[in-house]
Amino acid sequence: MKIQLIAVGTKMPAWVETGFKEYQRRFPKDMPLDLIEISAGKRGKNADIKRILQQEGEKTLAAIPKGNRIVTLEVTGKPWDTHQLATNMEKWQLDGRDVSLLIGGPEGLAPECIAASEQKWSLSNLTLPHPLVRIVVAESLYRGWSLNNNHPYHRE
Repeated sequence: MKIQLIAVGTKMPAWVETGFKEYQRRFPKDMPLDLIEISAGKRGKNADIKRILQQEGEKTLAAIPKGNRIVTLEVTGKPWDTHQLATNMEKWQLDGRDVSLLIGGPEGLAPECIAASEQKWSLSNLTLPHPLVRIVVAESLYRGWSLNNNHPYHRE
């Protein structure tokens, strides 16, 4: 199973790229974690946010391979602890499809992305900086994988 993280935003600070790549490289060959960055629309004083959100949503949905399970990262989603994430990851593997996890931009995800999702996952009730979410998701997925595979990374 391949896991694809599709995130709005490019040109991340070095600490974000370093943090994400640290966990990305730990994934096994049979469960790679890939990152696809979607360019964010230009936001200015008089920006048409609704239009920008729609364009970001179109680009995001276009980046998802046909047949992938879509999971959106949303404050209003369901919170999963590590064991629940690990259980979801096992179910994803048994399902036989690859997984696309979607992270929105400053205003979140387009309604079309949310409508296309099969699961909605909340990392926290807090609104987290979108660059940080990449690292938290990568680490959480790696921890879930380590739990499912009795890898020593996960400690109870």
